[in-house]
Amino acid sequence: MKGGGQTRVVLVMCGTLTEGRHIARRVVSEKLAACVNLMSSPVESIYTWKGKLEKAREYLLVMKTTSKRLAELEREVKRVHSYDVPEFISIPITEGSEEYLSWLDASVSRAHKNRK
Repeated sequence: MKGGGQTRVVLVMCGTLTEGRHIARRVVSEKLAACVNLMSSPVESIYTWKGKLEKAREYLLVMKTTSKRLAELEREVKRVHSYDVPEFISIPITEGSEEYLSWLDASVSRAHKNRK
């Protein structure tokens, strides 16, 4: 098992499946996330926004990245997201498969970044 908290799971909610797919493709192609899992069925979110109780159908993105790429990932999500204040929650991965975490780290390495 490898760990140490250098890798992260990031949770992001989107208002539409189309937006979620766009964000997922964008951050993976820019090597800001190694992988994004997109829940294709909506969840019901209940929250307070500007003093009002709100309810919305949203789509969950689960992104895997490293602590080194976290700030850039957050900036890109905020840049392309339609929400005024998009959810961006980072959870450290303390343990996991050494092979998977090595792949994750290599996938977001700046040295391997492909620009179009």
